Amino acid sequence: MNTKYTDLINQTYYFPQEEFTLNKDNLQFHNIDLMKLVEKYGTPLKFTYLPQISNNINKAKSWFRKAMEQNKYDGKYFYCYCTKSSHFEFIMNEAFKNNIHVETSSAFDINIVENLMANGKINKSTYVLCNGFKREQYIENIARLINNGHKNTIPIIDNYEELDLLQAEIKGKFKIGIRIAAEEEPKFEFYTSRLGIGYKNIVNFYRKQIQENDKLELKMLHFFINTGINDTAYYWNELLKCIKVYIALKKECPTLDGLNIGGGFPIKNSLAFEYDYQYMITEIVNQIKIACDEADVAVPNLFTEFGSFTVGESGGAIYQILYQKQQNDREKWNMIDSSFITTLPDTWAINKRFIMLAVNRWNETYERVLLGGLTCDSDDYYNSEQNMNAIYLPKYNKDKPLYIGFFNTGAYQETIGGYGGLHHCLIPQPKHILIDRDENGILATEVFSEQQTSEEVLHILGYNKKQ
Repeated sequence: MNTKYTDLINQTYYFPQEEFTLNKDNLQFHNIDLMKLVEKYGTPLKFTYLPQISNNINKAKSWFRKAMEQNKYDGKYFYCYCTKSSHFEFIMNEAFKNNIHVETSSAFDINIVENLMANGKINKSTYVLCNGFKREQYIENIARLINNGHKNTIPIIDNYEELDLLQAEIKGKFKIGIRIAAEEEPKFEFYTSRLGIGYKNIVNFYRKQIQENDKLELKMLHFFINTGINDTAYYWNELLKCIKVYIALKKECPTLDGLNIGGGFPIKNSLAFEYDYQYMITEIVNQIKIACDEADVAVPNLFTEFGSFTVGESGGAIYQILYQKQQNDREKWNMIDSSFITTLPDTWAINKRFIMLAVNRWNETYERVLLGGLTCDSDDYYNSEQNMNAIYLPKYNKDKPLYIGFFNTGAYQETIGGYGGLHHCLIPQPKHILIDRDENGILATEVFSEQQTSEEVLHILGYNKKQ
């Protein structure tokens, strides 16, 4: 009978896959022996595989290049990284090896941009697209960047008041964009995004506040919907509405030459994941070109702001199963040596599912389990996979440690979880390592941060303060 964990995976999915292979009894991720990481660094363990960031950036650039060539599209493509997905310097250093641009969300982002410029990671030709609702500090920082000579900084107008606030701080003429307030899917709790200006109001807004203003140069229309870029009637309908606004605005505003379609590329959340990136990009480019050709206006340069797609698939977490609790006739709880609320907060906050696989003992029999975290919180658990209503792992054996991995966790988890701060029930933040390859493919690892200590936590809480 096929009762081994390896049989289960092979019967359920196409396996091995591009990033997941098996070496005898142990799982490998991008040919990284995960058990060797465990032996060297222990658990719980967070890791970032840096080359995957560049891999995904260059895949997207290639897909857009092919789509534009196929559709004889005259515009250019600009890949922007959405910083809020992960602000860490090691992420930025890897991403900006690839001649990309940056999208910001709040005031401190501008300080990061200035640091990147000072260290030669980006330059004055790099686009800095400033999204989000802009409070005083954000306005001041954007103005400082532009006043210091970075003319490719483009604040994306989110509300009517922002124009006056920006003009009061910025010297001379500057570029701007306008964000469309997208209409969300019917299942949402609201009809229209809180971000941006409504479709029907944008042309009038341009006429009243921008058209005759010699200080402003409108360069970009920004479009993004919460559900992301998906092959649904809803997405195509919203995209076409956006293109119609672009065309109407372009006919009155010669300087407008950029269309930002935002982020929203999905990342792999299951071994059963399927998504035709090339088809989606080709069809987006095709729809824009058809509409512009019919209206006899020039096609726009295209911008994207991929965040999760850039960094998500670079991250992972490894835990040890500490103990198994048989709570009733049917439910077995495998307790991990950390907390989902602490280390993978999206599993708790929005019921997000990541790829989860056993790291070792693949050739042993499996059982159905629930996964529990260490906090005293009933919501600190993980109970199913994206495409299955259960979790299966090699059978618990107190004499044979079992390790499990969660993969493609690189976006948002550290910032939402509160990196370097306090965590629920004071469960410590785990050790985090960086994994890279040199030009010869040789792996190198280094510790980015050690596991949080009790002294660090008590200091944050106000104990052990220096008198």
